[in-house]
Amino acid sequence: MQFDAVIIGAGHHGLILGTYMAKAGLRVLLTERRLMYGGGLNTSEVTLPGFYHNLHSINHFHISHTPWYQDLQLNESVPYITPRYEFGQAHSDGSALVFGRDLEETLANIARFSKKDAGTFREWNRKAELITERIFLPERYAEPLTHAEREELLSASALGRDFLAVCSRQPFELVNELFECEQVKLLFLFKVSLFGTWLTDTLNKTSPMGSVIRAFDLQSGYQLCKGGSFNLARGLMERFIQAGGTFWNQCETDRIIIENGRAVGVDFTDGRSARATSFVASTLDVHQTFEKFIGRDQLPQRMAEKMDGFKYTGWTLFGLHLALEETPRFSAAAFDPNIQLSQKWSIGAETLSDLTSAFDDVKNNRVPEIIQFGSGPLSALDPTLAPPGKHNTYAWHVMPLNPDIGGKDYSEWKEEFADRIMETWAKYCPNMRNSNVLGRSIYTAKEYTKELVNMRHGDIFMGALSADQVMDRHFGYRTGIEGLYMVGSPAHPGGAISGGAGYIGAGVIAEDIGLKPWWNRGDLRAKLRSFA
Repeated sequence: MQFDAVIIGAGHHGLILGTYMAKAGLRVLLTERRLMYGGGLNTSEVTLPGFYHNLHSINHFHISHTPWYQDLQLNESVPYITPRYEFGQAHSDGSALVFGRDLEETLANIARFSKKDAGTFREWNRKAELITERIFLPERYAEPLTHAEREELLSASALGRDFLAVCSRQPFELVNELFECEQVKLLFLFKVSLFGTWLTDTLNKTSPMGSVIRAFDLQSGYQLCKGGSFNLARGLMERFIQAGGTFWNQCETDRIIIENGRAVGVDFTDGRSARATSFVASTLDVHQTFEKFIGRDQLPQRMAEKMDGFKYTGWTLFGLHLALEETPRFSAAAFDPNIQLSQKWSIGAETLSDLTSAFDDVKNNRVPEIIQFGSGPLSALDPTLAPPGKHNTYAWHVMPLNPDIGGKDYSEWKEEFADRIMETWAKYCPNMRNSNVLGRSIYTAKEYTKELVNMRHGDIFMGALSADQVMDRHFGYRTGIEGLYMVGSPAHPGGAISGGAGYIGAGVIAEDIGLKPWWNRGDLRAKLRSFA
């Protein structure tokens, strides 16, 4: 069959790209290996009927303000919840630190631990709000400028120079230098790491994307897709079909057809074939796309070398999903009751050495000795996720892909580690005992790499967010093969739910094929010059 465009992979990037192209009048085929679409936007009843668990993506950064969410008018069918309190951290002494959306309230919470740190946060927040609005978010949804041009444009203003200075620093070092209180440092590093990296990446020498600055602002933040993350995928698929797109599921790619150095279509393992007169786009991982579907012998030398040097994140996630009688109740709620409704909880780490121990354990392929994990009161913030009066939650713990478990049976070890998580949880939330658990499901890299094969080596981001793989060094959108584009997580702005690669890729492709965009692409250079 013949189409104008063939897009491989119906995760959110493929859905966004496909919808933009279909609305522009192209005949678009979107294909998916699995029965279900959405990729990491996975919401399933894995414990008990009526308990909806987000197995991969849970917290979405500033989604309802993204250009694609607004262009595709998703607010009509995909509502988002923006909790007032974003981060909460309970301590063994019964205290708690909570970061909310309101500056004065957050400063007062920090001042209970350190007045000096509250002043530091106020000072940096002034700059951070402006930097996020004028630089960070515009860069997140635009094709990256070259390093030299970016430096030149940002160096022309005081705000830009402040941002470049932050980008040149190691996030861990910067946070440790700015704050004096251990609890403040811990929660701030937790906020930085969950932006799209874990502690592993906060220890990189620099932060080219400047993610650390985002942790100082409060106006932009994480949100929850009402009813479960899959609802975003559902809303995107509705828009794609309304725009006239064609979707083939259970359609596994065999090869990308290259003729005379140009991508002209895709062959599938079931014998079907689709020709593409304008372009082929992949949203899959680097090695599947270029090594498996094209073959090294057809790759330009530069692309083969880039593929061989591509790095994946060196850690995975151990996920524990729980159906509960009642939501976790912190002893520290007596100190600050707002921790109960904080969107993200940091649980278990009490010192910076606790935090770094997880990094050392994972780096050395050990099961982390100190239990420390992220969680959140999902059903307390969104009651549609559980039956009336009941609740659900999760724990995400960093873990090596193949940890040394001392020869134990893997299934047995999983249950034992989940028990250790529950034991630690009960120290902070006394009601987190087995009597409160109605059902539980454990989901580790061993399972999710079989279901979502793009998450090579258990990498949920499909590529390390290191200095040599982000911004203008990302793996996309143009591939060096005419007519072939990379618009998935290996492309800027990287993994997690951002929609950036699909949105930016649509603009890049439209420019290349001479298609007039129906949307306003914006002009990053003009924005950066505007406040010089």
